[in-house]
Amino acid sequence: MWQNSAVSAAACVMRIDRLELEGFRNYVLQSVRFDPRCSVICGENAQGKTNLLEALVYLSRGRSPRARNDREMIGFAREQARLTADVFARDRDFRIQADLARGRRRRLTVNQAPVKTGGAMNVYTTVLFQPEDLYLIREGAAVRRRFLDTALCQLRPRYASALASYSRAHEQKTRILRDSEDHPSLLDALPEFSAQMVRFGAVLIHYRCRFIQRLEEYAAVHHRECSGGREELRIAYQTVSAIQDPSADVGKLTDWLEQHMTAHEQAERASRLCLSGPHKDDMLVTIDGVEAKTYSSQGQTRTAALALKLAEREIYRNAAGEYPVLLLDDVLSELDPKRQEFVLNRIAGGQVFITCCEEDRLPSLLGGKVFHVKQGEIL
Repeated sequence: MWQNSAVSAAACVMRIDRLELEGFRNYVLQSVRFDPRCSVICGENAQGKTNLLEALVYLSRGRSPRARNDREMIGFAREQARLTADVFARDRDFRIQADLARGRRRRLTVNQAPVKTGGAMNVYTTVLFQPEDLYLIREGAAVRRRFLDTALCQLRPRYASALASYSRAHEQKTRILRDSEDHPSLLDALPEFSAQMVRFGAVLIHYRCRFIQRLEEYAAVHHRECSGGREELRIAYQTVSAIQDPSADVGKLTDWLEQHMTAHEQAERASRLCLSGPHKDDMLVTIDGVEAKTYSSQGQTRTAALALKLAEREIYRNAAGEYPVLLLDDVLSELDPKRQEFVLNRIAGGQVFITCCEEDRLPSLLGGKVFHVKQGEIL
């Protein structure tokens, strides 16, 4: 499921060759050609470093990692924005373009052919590592679910489709339960949305379980190496209690989930809340058998977060035969020298973008090119 032996990782290098921005955030008009190995983006805060990475993520995933809607990304006092990237992936050249406009739906194209929302995700993949990701272990379950969803939506189109359908059904069911006291007739539609949540929820559990199994495999190695062989990291999937075995086939998962929904139907009607389902899933991360979220030190949780992000990158590589584009947004400045060295020693093999306030010794360590950003201009 996660490997493609027909594709040689050594023969394929996914990369972003060129990016053009017009009216995007604080970039008025900018064109830049990147290094195929490493591009270090330097500049003071609030100059446009993160905006540049946001554009690269948007063109890979069809959505921003920080904006709530497309309008937020259009430059101040402008009516439209355009993002264009020349990309090499799967031994082919692609041109991906996004046209954003106020009051009009966006337009995405790949090689001038229109694609549906999110269709650009099928061209190249990105792993974005931000300072807030260092708190991935200690945050609530919603943050870890977002981590899973972001990764799996890029890996598996079927997962992305199931997640969108499940979310719509969950939203409708929540609305019905909330308004049912004033409008009892709404409850007539409840079984249909519960059935949809069962059908699509089983698909989510199927993929999440397998992804977490691979995640643990790679993350455990990274964590062990970073801790000098002293600590053992484990990851367990936590889902609906009625699911006896999350690794079972989708048919069996559907049966268990349906039984669970039926058993909770009256309680949900009484509370007017969607009490349980894959929308409450979580990952339990332990270090030496102890729950990391509650009992681990800051250094241990940061090492575990690093291990998860590097493991995500390895899973992409084995699934597609190419390393994804790795984006490190001011992460290194948040790490001590030991963990900085650990990350830098493990990011070779694919294209990397690093933002920082000072270029320091990064170019000499990684090779590549340095770009200086000031007030939305790349010098």
